[in-house]
Amino acid sequence: MLDHLSFTAPQPKTIAGAKGDWELVIGLEVHAQVSSNAKLFSGASTTFGAEPNSNVAFVDAAMPGMLPVINEFCVAQAVKTGLGIKAAINLRSAFDRKNYFYPDLPQGYQISQLYHPIVGEGEVLVDMGPGIARLVRIERIHLEQDAGKSIHDMDPNMSFVDFNRTGVALMEIVSRPDIRGPEEAAAYVSKLRQIMRYLGTCDGNMQNGNLRADVNVSVCKPGDYEKFQETGDFGHLGTRCEIKNMNSLRFIQAAIDYEARRQIGIIEDGGKIVQETRLYDPDKGETRSMRSKEEAHDYRYFPDPDLLPLEIEQAWVDAIAADMPELPDAKKTRFVNDLGLSEYDAGVLTAEVENADYFEAVANGRDGKMAANWVINELFGRLNKEGLSVETSPISAAQLGGIIDLIGKGDISGKIAKDLFEIVWTEGGDPAAIVESRGMKQVTDLGAIEAAVDKIIAENPAQVEKAKQNPKLAGWFVGQVLKSTGGKANPAAVNELVAKKLAE
Repeated sequence: MLDHLSFTAPQPKTIAGAKGDWELVIGLEVHAQVSSNAKLFSGASTTFGAEPNSNVAFVDAAMPGMLPVINEFCVAQAVKTGLGIKAAINLRSAFDRKNYFYPDLPQGYQISQLYHPIVGEGEVLVDMGPGIARLVRIERIHLEQDAGKSIHDMDPNMSFVDFNRTGVALMEIVSRPDIRGPEEAAAYVSKLRQIMRYLGTCDGNMQNGNLRADVNVSVCKPGDYEKFQETGDFGHLGTRCEIKNMNSLRFIQAAIDYEARRQIGIIEDGGKIVQETRLYDPDKGETRSMRSKEEAHDYRYFPDPDLLPLEIEQAWVDAIAADMPELPDAKKTRFVNDLGLSEYDAGVLTAEVENADYFEAVANGRDGKMAANWVINELFGRLNKEGLSVETSPISAAQLGGIIDLIGKGDISGKIAKDLFEIVWTEGGDPAAIVESRGMKQVTDLGAIEAAVDKIIAENPAQVEKAKQNPKLAGWFVGQVLKSTGGKANPAAVNELVAKKLAE
């Protein structure tokens, strides 16, 4: 695992105001939809894109007399996520009612966890570059229901409500105010997404709203944050504003930058920041006021009378821990230490769990560096060009591994391998069988190669004299021999024979 003690924390983002420098302080509340076939308190489906109001059980619709029954799998997913960020798992937690009215909340309250969350304090190491990382402390993860969706753009005179999301399980992951810049905030959300995708606890689909963040932003003068760290007194920090429902890493950065500059302008003009909830408008590139910031008492939280406190056993938690997959930091370290990859290549290959799985299948029993080179440069390059992903790749890991095996055995050269890659990409098939049937095998017969070298040398006496004066020109002969053999001659053998012949 990566050791955060060996990393240097990045410098906080500094913004120059008209009257001096300012620093950013950022905390995030990330809402991650639990990967589960059923909702948190009902058996209704969580399938995305279903007909509006088709995935709604009686309890989701708040029909009279309907009682919630907790989904054990959703609890296990929250526990697994907590273990993935090295957090404390609370064996006793409880659900509370968060009361507010909105048309997409049929119960008139949201079942959440305010006082006793399922997961306690943890941490996430956010890699910002070689030897630089930000350690972000997690305050808690709690389980709660999602609300429905109000739709305002289907009719000029009416709004519609889709209750399909109502009751879907969410994990709210609350960070400490440890993030000091827009890039760090985006990298933190990306790292959380990566961890949960490895765990299989959230699919991380931000476009569908399955992962979204509320971003709390404030500004302070240089040195004030250090005072806050020493004392724990939030008075040293500026008044924060919350930007709701961000589901784009690019927009998270843009919103933070705009909001910080907005706050600096107000303060330097002698005004005060009002604690409020704001929305980001990507078309205008600005945040706008949504409502004054609520406090917990505004929601009249109280323990949900329909749900007993949730008590889980340590043995159950231990069983979940024993079944945990390898996490991205550990996998990246293993790729570097065991397979000899660079930090950069290991980072590229572990960014998405599907990519890491594909690479491991290719690298199994083969040279790790060569496998990484083919996966990153040839496969990923082509996938990006075609707008495809590893899951939709025309070339399987077994086929790419077969191409690498043929290079290793000397059956084909690197150039022929690229031609073979193209054939397999467009037509499919077994690489070894294609090489055999199409006569693509590399010429390793030294006699045949020597004859080709002799022919090129005999036909180009002037070039021979130049090459004897400047040995670097030997490459021209190598190229001509390879060209004359259709690229099939073994390049190493050609190089050796050309050097030998020119030295005679």
